[in-house]
Amino acid sequence: MSNAEPVLRTAVSEDVAAIRRFGEAHVRRHYAPLIGVEAADEQVRRWWNDEQVGAAVAGGLVVVAEAEGVVVGVGQRGRRGEDHAVYELYVHPGHRGRGLGPRLLDALRSRLPADADRLHIEHFAGNARRGVLRARGLRRGVGRAESDRGSRARGGLAVGGRLSPRQAAG
Repeated sequence: MSNAEPVLRTAVSEDVAAIRRFGEAHVRRHYAPLIGVEAADEQVRRWWNDEQVGAAVAGGLVVVAEAEGVVVGVGQRGRRGEDHAVYELYVHPGHRGRGLGPRLLDALRSRLPADADRLHIEHFAGNARRGVLRARGLRRGVGRAESDRGSRARGGLAVGGRLSPRQAAG
């Protein structure tokens, strides 16, 4: 994996295939120990396909981290009812521990509308990589929840939390 400093930017339509491949390569492996192989496969099939990724990219909801022309991180926001939510925040294993997760989260937050007063974070219970969220001021919020992005997978879906969208990064 490259040691080049990743550049963060809003994803464009030409990125859809690379984002989908990133999800296929990394999401399944990340979630299989948390929610089981079958449920991890379903997450990839359901959310990391051309239709879903393409719609999110077209809506300006996806940020990519790119190093030497390769996608090494993806962040996606959307809506959870009336509130804004982070649904995807993934970093290539070779780039973890270098601050890229917090940078992706900050990039998503900086792209929220000015009137956004909270940002929900969804992740699977047991996701040890959620430390990036706590480091950015995650306040425990809704507890266990089901959502339109949810799954009935073992391990439970989405322990929610809230971030102040304009809270200073650091």
